[in-house]
Amino acid sequence: MKQRIITAIIAAALFIPFVIYGKVPFTILVLAMAVVGFYEILKMKGISLFSVPGFLGLLTLILLVIPTDWSSKVVDAIGYSSNLMVVYGLTMLLLIYVVLVKNKITFDEVAFILLGAFYVGLGFHYLIETRSYGLEFVVYCLLVVWTTDSGAYFVGRKLGKNKLWPEISPKKTVEGFVGGIVIAVIFAVGMQAIYPFANGGYVSLIFITILASIIGQMGDLVESAIKRHFGVKDSGNILPGHGGILDRFDSLLFVVPLLHFLHFFW
Repeated sequence: MKQRIITAIIAAALFIPFVIYGKVPFTILVLAMAVVGFYEILKMKGISLFSVPGFLGLLTLILLVIPTDWSSKVVDAIGYSSNLMVVYGLTMLLLIYVVLVKNKITFDEVAFILLGAFYVGLGFHYLIETRSYGLEFVVYCLLVVWTTDSGAYFVGRKLGKNKLWPEISPKKTVEGFVGGIVIAVIFAVGMQAIYPFANGGYVSLIFITILASIIGQMGDLVESAIKRHFGVKDSGNILPGHGGILDRFDSLLFVVPLLHFLHFFW
């Protein structure tokens, strides 16, 4: 626990200034985290980031992560109408590589690389886009994720009796799941009371917070399912006591795109 607290304090001290300042430094930091997260998910499958498929997957990831205005400049520079066409081109190169190496890397592995790039890349892309709408929205997203996680942990320890999904995450309970939602709503309402930021008012904010808290916990379960499938405890060890980048951002990778799809930021 002591190591977890020390790591959390140091990570927050490094991360928060980038969040507050935003702009290019924040984009570069998020891109770096995405690369580490992509490395972690490839490592679970036993695919090297420094192999040809890993490198093509990395290029796909970068195109998916970078802000919309950056990607527009990239595709204009190479003469394509959208970065989706470039991603499609990289997909074709990956499939051609399967043929060239005579199935030493399989179609399944190519699919895993591409899914990993989309899973990690789009989540972090929308984190960058969220910052462009305003600091308060990033704070709200982090608040929902962190209070849900903490609420689920402490309520689950105190009141938890019914297992939520033991095959995936044996320690999570139904009581913790509900407790995480309740705590997230309380803090979101408190933030709105101190600094009004949600255009739809309290009813809309409560509904969206409940949905975001549920989806965030599902994101956590997804990461747990991936790790359990590959037989690993943590996605990585870059954060002592916490695991890897995906271990810390698994919920956020689901919450931030959801809020964009709901047009919460505008």
